[in-house]
Amino acid sequence: MRNHLLVLLFCLITAFGFSQELNCGVVVNARQTGNENDQVFKTLQKQLREFLNNTKWTNKTFAPQEKIDCNMTLTITSFSGESFQGTLQVQSSRPVYGASYSTPIYNFNDKDFSFQYLEFQNLIFNKSQFESNLISVLAFHVYMILGLDADSFSPDSGLPYYKQVQAITNYSQQGNNPGWKVEDGLQSRFALIDNILSPTFKEYRTAIYNYHRQGLDLMSSNVKQGKASIITALDLFKKMNSRRPNSFLLRTFFDAKADEIELIFSDGPKVDIANVKGTLQKIAPLHASKWRNIKY
Repeated sequence: MRNHLLVLLFCLITAFGFSQELNCGVVVNARQTGNENDQVFKTLQKQLREFLNNTKWTNKTFAPQEKIDCNMTLTITSFSGESFQGTLQVQSSRPVYGASYSTPIYNFNDKDFSFQYLEFQNLIFNKSQFESNLISVLAFHVYMILGLDADSFSPDSGLPYYKQVQAITNYSQQGNNPGWKVEDGLQSRFALIDNILSPTFKEYRTAIYNYHRQGLDLMSSNVKQGKASIITALDLFKKMNSRRPNSFLLRTFFDAKADEIELIFSDGPKVDIANVKGTLQKIAPLHASKWRNIKY
């Protein structure tokens, strides 16, 4: 009996001690190819889901309830043999303390995604070595998710993950696929991690913490103070925006947060809405229609 209990205890420790970090839903959409029922797409979807959820991405322990909820939708636009072309929509969220609500953290549309895939090939991630563009792009977004999630809970705790994103970006340039180099434009993977680590946008990660941990998480016990912290975060973005107006980094934030911010400031208790709306109009003009809806 004692031996059975020891075995059970060991299994529980193993399950909790080595629980992977992600709870990631994966959809492969191949309608645009005209061959959406091809078995290769079903296999790819299954393999990607297993790869993302079963890989141990960090050396930290994640309890099952601590796994990060995320989704990846791979839209295949064309393919020939083992060559695939498409886009990848990546989203992640995290729970808000004291609420049943999960707040969006990351929302990125990776528009320039080409890769090689042979059905049933092994998908293996190497932290220091290029394996394939498919692996590199997926790992890039995994570590962005991990970094932003960490920063939302504790100041500057996302840095090790961003450093891994940077390493992936550097070694993936050898594959000559789009999105990894400075010349690939201002809305590429290269631009995103370069912005995150740039002194030009030094307030960004502090704002992420203020918005989530000091803002949203506090609203269950003190709504007005939570809103004040969110306004502080927006003011930090205003400093960034004065240096680099309408930056790609700010656009990625508001792509994830615009609807949420509209709801937060459209309800009580009352704060200086005129000032908030003025800040939002300046730093996120692409969402002006939402800011006009804030009436409270």
